[in-house]
Amino acid sequence: MSVTNRLATRRRFLQGMLQGTAITVGLPFLECFLNGNGTALAATGKELPVCFGTWFWGCGLNPGRWEPKTVGANYDIHDELEPLAAFRDRMNVFSGLRLFADGKPFNPHGSGAIAVMTGDVPSAIGTSNYLPSLDNLIADRVGAGRRFRSLEMTATGDPKDCYSYRGGRVVNSAEPSPVAMYERLFGAGFVDPNAADFKPDTKVMLRHSALSAVTEQRQSLMRDLGASDKRRLDEYLTSVRQLEQQLAVQLEKPAPMAACTMPPKITNAKSDGLELESVKTNNQLFAKLAAHALACGQTQVFNVVFTNAISGLRKAGEPSTHHLLTHEESVDEKLGYQKKATWFLGEVISSLAVFLKELDSIREVDGTLLDRTLVYASSEGGLARTHSLENIPVFTIGSANGRVKTGLHVPCSGDSITRVGLTIQQAMGLPVAKWGTDSNETSRPIREIMV
Repeated sequence: MSVTNRLATRRRFLQGMLQGTAITVGLPFLECFLNGNGTALAATGKELPVCFGTWFWGCGLNPGRWEPKTVGANYDIHDELEPLAAFRDRMNVFSGLRLFADGKPFNPHGSGAIAVMTGDVPSAIGTSNYLPSLDNLIADRVGAGRRFRSLEMTATGDPKDCYSYRGGRVVNSAEPSPVAMYERLFGAGFVDPNAADFKPDTKVMLRHSALSAVTEQRQSLMRDLGASDKRRLDEYLTSVRQLEQQLAVQLEKPAPMAACTMPPKITNAKSDGLELESVKTNNQLFAKLAAHALACGQTQVFNVVFTNAISGLRKAGEPSTHHLLTHEESVDEKLGYQKKATWFLGEVISSLAVFLKELDSIREVDGTLLDRTLVYASSEGGLARTHSLENIPVFTIGSANGRVKTGLHVPCSGDSITRVGLTIQQAMGLPVAKWGTDSNETSRPIREIMV
């Protein structure tokens, strides 16, 4: 056996003793673990797992202050995108995208938030049957073999602030507490993929057996129901099937993940709702947790809400929220924009940069975790002051293991935002030729970024 194969098939961690205590140190993806192109594990030939995530904020950006003036590669970054300058060569900027309401009753902020994720402007908020959101479509493709099909997190402190839809009326609930998310990921149920020993949890075995025992009854019940009840039950059983898959994963020894390390335990976090510093702290903690969860192979899909669609961010001690300022603050005649409201936008984009830096901090040979991830960052509209559905800011960061080209500004000249969603799905390997509904339906991926 060659040195490369021997190293590639061994447990990819170092063990030793320090003052009588066993020490385990995870290794990054070394070149000897990979094929000649650095894209797959040498031992199995499998591609390094590609990851996908969404990062959402409300109240858009100011037209004219974020769109690059140059097109294609080496685009200029100015004003509101300045905090993302370090990621320019790994980020695509799409300008000129919009949503078409098609005459449906429009819910300011809410309709846009749902549409950018599902490709469909709902006829009513809270009572409509929603289409599956982009993250769920991708999780169906890549998430079944992971402990968590996907992870939903919100920095706002409210679990209802989530724009992840399984379909019908099933909305995923987001975890608002970094402390709780840490325990969920790295608490009692965590299995170190690099550990030499593995023993299935008896509680997991019991739960899996209980679900399996009622399989026939579930199938029989489905045959006896009417169409409406079948739809409702199918929505519920979809969640049950996903739980079964997750439990099945926990009953098998996970494959080694060389870059997997446990983050420092989170024992406290701010919980001051939408007070800006609290939201920023939660975002940074969730970023670290998401990065380690991806590196340890616990999931390949995540969703993060930095602010809800109406962006109720506020400064400590200030009565006015970001959203309120977008409607009540006068436009500065010299600046040409609302100074106080725009200050919040700088904090938002800086927080996106913080999240990306955490993904980028985990090294993997010549690249980082960010390089095998595709992050879809978007808002629900363009200019918040007018509830505009035009020129919605949309970015993708990371190349998904080289599946998309990066470092480009692509002007889209009034096209539907669903073109980005279709492009992402095709890049992630989904067999989809079109996406979106009504005027937002498109069969045109953004070929400028496709490999």
